[in-house]
Amino acid sequence: MQPLQRPYKIPESVLVVIHTPQLEVLLMERADAPDFWQSVTGSKDFIDEALQQTAVREVEEETGIRIGPGGHVPVENLVDWQISNVYEIYPVWRHRYEPGVTKNVEHVFGLQVPRTVPVLLAPREHGRHTWLPWREAADRCFSPSNAEAILQLPARLQRHASA
Repeated sequence: MQPLQRPYKIPESVLVVIHTPQLEVLLMERADAPDFWQSVTGSKDFIDEALQQTAVREVEEETGIRIGPGGHVPVENLVDWQISNVYEIYPVWRHRYEPGVTKNVEHVFGLQVPRTVPVLLAPREHGRHTWLPWREAADRCFSPSNAEAILQLPARLQRHASA
């Protein structure tokens, strides 16, 4: 009997910057890559999955934070920043995608949470987490698009507050 083959990842993903009103940012260290700190990221599970649905699912899977009715934070705290980044998939991870796929489209969201929100990491994905002031968090990120999103956080919060 042959092992089940996992389907290829869809090269469209979300990046969710989880932050407090005081601009502290939650970062997690990848379990498979020590010193690789990042925000929540994850690909769509199916091609027609709405980006907001992907973000809600990935946040809960990676951090245990539930968004929406009965959750830790209201869905209104999840904001689509209307930013998309296209980047080259690192060769070490290309085997997860269909042959010939080399680029991913990443959609950026922000999620404001209280500092006291419980964080329960998925141990297969992340080994530890930390809350850092936004500039320190940007400096710690391995991914340039993740760092850039965090650097936009103060302007995004100000824009959202005045809307």
